[in-house]
Amino acid sequence: MTRNEIDPRVFDLYDNYCHGRIDRRRFLDRAAALTIGGVSALAMAQSLMPSYAEAELISFTDERLKARYVDYPSPGGTSGEMRGYLVQPTGERPFPAVLVIHENRGLNPYIEDVARRVAVAGFLALAPDGLSPIGGYPGNDDDGRAMQRSLDQLGLREDMLNSARYLKSHSSSTGKLGATGFCWGGGTTNFLAVKLGSDLNAGVPFYGRAADSNDVVKIRAPLLIHYAEDDERVNAMRPDYEAALKSNNVQYQMHTYAGTRHGFHNNSTPRFDEAAAELAWNRTIAFFREHLA
Repeated sequence: MTRNEIDPRVFDLYDNYCHGRIDRRRFLDRAAALTIGGVSALAMAQSLMPSYAEAELISFTDERLKARYVDYPSPGGTSGEMRGYLVQPTGERPFPAVLVIHENRGLNPYIEDVARRVAVAGFLALAPDGLSPIGGYPGNDDDGRAMQRSLDQLGLREDMLNSARYLKSHSSSTGKLGATGFCWGGGTTNFLAVKLGSDLNAGVPFYGRAADSNDVVKIRAPLLIHYAEDDERVNAMRPDYEAALKSNNVQYQMHTYAGTRHGFHNNSTPRFDEAAAELAWNRTIAFFREHLA
């Protein structure tokens, strides 16, 4: 089922489900109660569930990269240890580095694929799994979402901060560091821009929570910020964020993609918008090449 065939009310229910405001059963029940043209919307709801195998763009066996899981210390985090998916381009190292931050459900196959896309573009990529201290991504997003919600959130952010520092100092890294993330990971990208200051060289949040206006003064990295057009919760934060970025002379670009919804880059569900995702991704890679060279 394509994005244009799905009723907006079902997309709204799915957004509530993705962000943990309703569980899977309630999402499907509420969709089933909707009738569109005299027919239940349940099939629309079911079509929104991710299909990761079909969405893979870069195989883990791609000869242009080397991928492995790595463990590293995370003092002050949820357990003191972290695990991530490290993807290195073939060729002579070192490489500029990019941290790839997952959504609110751990390191699922979509985020691993994004890390491989980053590596194929010539960067050393690390995608940390925030769920690794409690067993790692469980193989499905429903359990992953519940697991991530159960974690100490301050400790989880510290795990992402430690992941960035690990990547920046990695022997295969030039020391130039970028960060990108999606939804929760987009908000965490903004958080890292505040916490890392000049240690972050470029940040690219996708539809993520804005940094607190009072903290923007600490940002030193240039930012490329992607928004979906139909994303009321995230977009409500934009005016104050932009005003704070301007008043603190932070270098930034903001782009809104017409006709898109939250999650438009994720090609595993019908929220995916191919044209917008490709444009946003091309801008992202060009931005990293400019600022991490």
